[in-house]
Parts: sequence; C-alpha cells; structure tokens
Amino acid sequence: MQWLFETLRKYPELAIFLTLGVGYWIGAKKVKGFSLGAVTGTLLVGVLVGQLDIQIAPIVKQVFFLLFLFGLGYGVGPQFFRGMRSDGLPQVLFAVVLCVLCLLATWGTAVAFGFDAGTGAGLLAGAQTISAVMGVATDTINGLTKVDSATRASWINSIPVAYAVCYIFGTIGSAWLLASIGPKLMRVDLVQACKEYEAQMSGGQDTLELSGYRKFIARVYRLDQADLIGKTVADLEARFGDERVFVERIRRGGDIVDAAPDTPLQAGDILGLAGRHDVLVLHGAANVGQEVEDPDLINLPAELIEVVLTNKDIAGKTLREIAQSPESSFGRGVFLRKVVRGGHEMPVNWGLKLDRGDHLFIVGAKRDVERMVDKLGYADRQTDQTDMVFVGFGIVIGGLLGSLVLTVSGIPITLSTSGGALIAGLIFGYLRSVHPTFGRVPAAVHWFLTSVGLTTFVAVVGISSGPGFVEGFRQLGLKLFLAGVIATSVPMLLGVPLAHYVFKFHPAIALGVCAGARTTTAAIGQITESAKSQVPALGYTIPYAIGNTLLIIWGIVIVMLMA
Repeated sequence: MQWLFETLRKYPELAIFLTLGVGYWIGAKKVKGFSLGAVTGTLLVGVLVGQLDIQIAPIVKQVFFLLFLFGLGYGVGPQFFRGMRSDGLPQVLFAVVLCVLCLLATWGTAVAFGFDAGTGAGLLAGAQTISAVMGVATDTINGLTKVDSATRASWINSIPVAYAVCYIFGTIGSAWLLASIGPKLMRVDLVQACKEYEAQMSGGQDTLELSGYRKFIARVYRLDQADLIGKTVADLEARFGDERVFVERIRRGGDIVDAAPDTPLQAGDILGLAGRHDVLVLHGAANVGQEVEDPDLINLPAELIEVVLTNKDIAGKTLREIAQSPESSFGRGVFLRKVVRGGHEMPVNWGLKLDRGDHLFIVGAKRDVERMVDKLGYADRQTDQTDMVFVGFGIVIGGLLGSLVLTVSGIPITLSTSGGALIAGLIFGYLRSVHPTFGRVPAAVHWFLTSVGLTTFVAVVGISSGPGFVEGFRQLGLKLFLAGVIATSVPMLLGVPLAHYVFKFHPAIALGVCAGARTTTAAIGQITESAKSQVPALGYTIPYAIGNTLLIIWGIVIVMLMA
C-alpha cells in the first residue's frame, strides 16, 4: 500500500482517474431508489484520496470546468433564448423569481448561522444542487484581492464541505417536496389533473405517443368499396380521419405506381397502406377491403431520422395545425416517433406546440422522409465528428469577455472566465439550433463535456481540500445539514403555490417549472413518475435553462454579498 500511495503522489494524474472511476461506481449505487450521483460520489472519493496529501496543479480543474460550463450552456442555449419570446415569458419570469428566492433563502440562512463566504457558497451549491457554484465561487474568492491569502484559502476549502453535507437533502428533499407535498399545496389530484390536461391537448384524440405495441407498419388491401371507385387517394385516406393512414403505392394490373393524393382509384386496385399497427388492424378492411399478400408492393426503403426543427413557419404551431396544413402533401407518409427538447422527451399529442431547436424523430418511406426533412430543418445524422473549431473559439471568446473587470465603489465585479464560458455556450448553442450546419457536438461528446468535465473538476477539488475536509465536517456537520434543509425547503414551499396561484400554471406544469428552475433532474423524474404522465416535462425545459444560468451566477453573487 505504501508503494501505491507514493506512486499516486508522484503521478497525481493517476489519482484523478482513480477518483473518477471509484466515484462514478459509488455514485451509481442505489439504496431504496436513491443514489449519490457521479458528482457527489466523486467528491467524497476525492476527499478520501486527498488524505494522502497529493498535489495537483490548479490549472487542471480549471480546464475541465470551462469544458463543463461551455457544454452546459451549449445544451440549454436553445431553450434559454426561446424562453425570451412572449409564449415562454411567464416561465422565464417565474424561473427568475424562484432563483432569487433560492439566493435569498441561502444567503439569509448562511448569515443566520454565522457562516463565512465559502461555507455560504457551498451551502448554495448543495442545497440548490448546482455543483458548478463551487467553481465560480472559487474563482470569485481568488479575485478578492483585499482579503488575505490565508482567509481566501480557508473559504475555498470550506466550499466542498458544505456542498457535500447539504447535497443529499438538496436532492432527496426537493424531489420529495415537489412530488409529494407539492400536489397537497395546490389541493389537486396530480394523476387526474394530468389526464385532463392530456385530453385537452389531444382534442379528444388518443395520444400519438407510441408504446412497444404500437408500431408503424405497412399492409396490403384489395379495393372492394364500390363507393371509392373513381374517387381519389385523398378521399380514401380521409376515411381514417386523424389517424393518418396513407396509400403509398398501387398495383394496377402488372404495374406498381406511386400514389399521390390526386391519384384516381380504379376497380381491382391493390393498395399498399402505411400507418399505425392498431389502426390498420382495426379499420383497414372496413375502410378499404380485404387484406391480401403482396410483399413487393410494400417493399419500400424506410428510414428513421432525427431532424432539428429550424423552419420559423412551423415553430410555434401544434401538431394538429401542422397536420392540417393547406399544403396537401405536407407530412404525407411521415410519422412522428418522438420529440426531444433540451434533452427531455415531450408528450406527443395533437396539442404539442413545436419550437425551433426541437429534435424530431420521424419515420416513413425514405422518399417521404427526405422530402419532409427539407421542410422541417436539418437532418442531424449520426456522426462521431465534433466541431472543435466551434468549441475552442467559443470557450476562448467567452473566457476573454468574462475576464473583463468592472470596478464599482472599489469592488471588482467580473463574470470570470467561468461565467464567460457559460454565456458563450448559451449563445453558441442557440446559434447551432438555428443554423445546425455547423457547430455539431455529438451526444456522447456533450455528455463527456458536461459529466466528465464537472466530475474531473470536482475530483481535483476533493483531492486538494481533502486534508481540511474532515475537520470542517466535524465542526459544522450537523449545523450545515440543518441549514441545508432550510435553504432547500423554503424556495420549494413558496415556489409551488406561487407558480399555481399567482402565475396560474396548470398544476402539472407548476411542478415542472419548479423542478426546472431548481435544475433538479431527480425531482422531474419523481414528479413524472408520480403523475404517471410526461406533462410536467412541458414546464421543465425553459426554467431549467434559466435556472442553470442564474444559479451558477449566484455563486459569484453570494460570495460578494458575504465577503
């Protein structure tokens, strides 16, 4: 063991990877449905490894922290700027109010308990589950030139202590408060409220969202309905109403012809229809005729493709409005599998309003899918290539702007390179959503930036602060935990009734905007599970973008307030 310890001291890079490996492993372990998560697991392992007195250059953590902040901004940028439009403005305003409540509750609690600036920043990071605060608060403390170096070091070392103690209730407590106490504060049955909202959105139609049973398929029918002879393909398709069934091809005599809406139907036609499995099984024969076998007729190349919506004429419209477009061929032969917004899957039904930057997963015959891509936006085809020119210059530009210092009454105010990288990520992410021909960061790379970037930063923080962590925890452990309970609970208990009764959000949306503004993924997961619906996710994405930005900036503010 002595050999291992000496090796880790000599090669500190190995200590970082050891911390990451064990941290991710511990963070993934679940006890009664709860897990520490990769960040907290890595921090605790880092503290343990740090007892070996391992020295790591500070530049290492800063490099990975800038990668994390840029990646975070890149991911939420489209929702951040979309929320500034009129239809998203109420959610933006609420997110700002709730974030201010989080800051005031944390600051007031820290002052009442007599904490220093570093402990206050750690309390904010843990109670509000915003790990990145540790980075920006550290940068801000280092910039306090009028504070002596020993005090700055003491404050910085107290940040991870407070974070680790307060994070557990910050995660579990916020999820429990929103999912269990939230509906009681609004006096609603959350499951029933979501059912009613889904019915309202769908206009009385079944959801378009698919289960494992509902698959899009093609089947063949002989035209037996006499009243359809001489009519057009569009007339036949209209018999299925909102169920969206399309005639793809027709076998007429010995020939196979492609079908169009104005193609006339003739006696003896064999029709290849595409639609949902359940619709064709239940209504195909009744609306068309006897089902027959003709594999060549429906042997069409099919494609499932992910499309980034950039068309301004489509953004802001519901799926029903898009399907009923005056252009007869719009959407013909194409089916929507799912919609992903800000990394979260939306409930897909006729009332869902699409936004620029949404990722639409469409399926259908290749010719129809390719036609639809041109009308929707840009095909985000799978690739392992990352636009590092885009990422590199984004971080540099953001860092340069963030490094500028404005002195007010002798107090230096700056976003720091960290805040600048976050803002640059927001802007560059939005530009990518509007013009997706450049700046691609594949999902796997984005995960690396946001997950490994943050956990590597946290690993170095834990290793560096390890020697003083145990003593700080021994002195303030219980006191910090109680402070974390207060700082976590107050904004949530005030935020839910504020969202429902003042901002007039639907109960499910109210819980979603609270979870989003607090950037607590665990809470939105618990809420949707309790609601047995994805409706709360409709209120999550815009506040999540605002909350991620403001709560990180609060790391600067709380240090300035307490220092």
